Order: sequence, then structure tokens, then C-alpha cells
Amino acid sequence: MNNNILRNIIRFFFLMFLQVLVFNNIQVFSFITPYVYIIFILLLPFDTPRWLRLLLAFALGLFVDMFSNTGGIHTAATLLLGFMSPWVQGILSSKEEYEPGAQPSIRTQGFRWFFFYALILTTAHHIFLFYLEIFSFSHFFTTLWHSLLNVAFTLVFIITSQYLFYWKKTQ
Repeated sequence: MNNNILRNIIRFFFLMFLQVLVFNNIQVFSFITPYVYIIFILLLPFDTPRWLRLLLAFALGLFVDMFSNTGGIHTAATLLLGFMSPWVQGILSSKEEYEPGAQPSIRTQGFRWFFFYALILTTAHHIFLFYLEIFSFSHFFTTLWHSLLNVAFTLVFIITSQYLFYWKKTQ
């Protein structure tokens, strides 16, 4: 079995269970919850076929919804994330720059590229998620503020995870 496939299977279940068992129970200031499970979609290799990316996004969102009892909002938001990620990758750089099997990371693309990649996709995911959750624009600015605070908090975890788990020191 390919090492990348095994690594992604382990990452899928690890992040899903970490989100459901740990991060869903963290509430900073009683309304900020980091959604670290999206790291799985963010770190899928560049050459992952679109259909597989959407299928994995659907499965991840569905499992988080099932364990969190959230009625499909995570599934919809992760599908948006899976749909947008190749598009954002294309905007930030051309396809010729990617090596086969490479995945987005600070180590391979640099901090600035990865930060903007994660920022754009996390912001889209969170805004979509929170507006689906309230399903109303009556509290537009409150929900937007809530979404952006969650984006900032989630980005701290995403960037920290890059330095903790995916950073290999050069010798």
C-alpha cells in the first residue's frame, strides 16, 4: 500500500476523532470552537482527483455530523472546502509548480503561501458553516464576527500543527 494513502487514512480518522472527542468540547469565551478536522482536506495532495477530494470531504463532514449531531452542516461546509481547494491552489500558483504526490504545507510552499491558502479556505468554510447553523441573516454582523474569531483560532491550530507534525528539519 502506498505510504501516502496510509498516512491520509490515519490522518482522516485521527482528525475526525480529535475533533469529535476533544475540540468540540473546547469553548473559548463560550463561543469559539476550533475546527481542526479541516486540516485533512487542506493537506490532500495537489494531484488528488476532484471526485476523490469531494468524496473524502463528504465522508469527513458526514462522520463529524454523525458524532456531533449537527444535521449536515459540517458535510455541506467540507464539501465547499473540497470544491474550493483546487481553485484556491490554482489562484495562488500554477499547476506546473507542483511535484507529483506533493501536498500543501509550510515546508514545501513556504509560510506565506500556506497561510493565505489556509486563510482563504478556512474563512470560506467557517462563514458557510455558521450561516448554515443559524440559517438566517438577521444577525449578520454577529455571525460574521463569530465566524472570523473562529477562523483566527482555527488558523492558530493549523499553523501550529504544521510546525509540530509536518516540519522536517534539514540537515
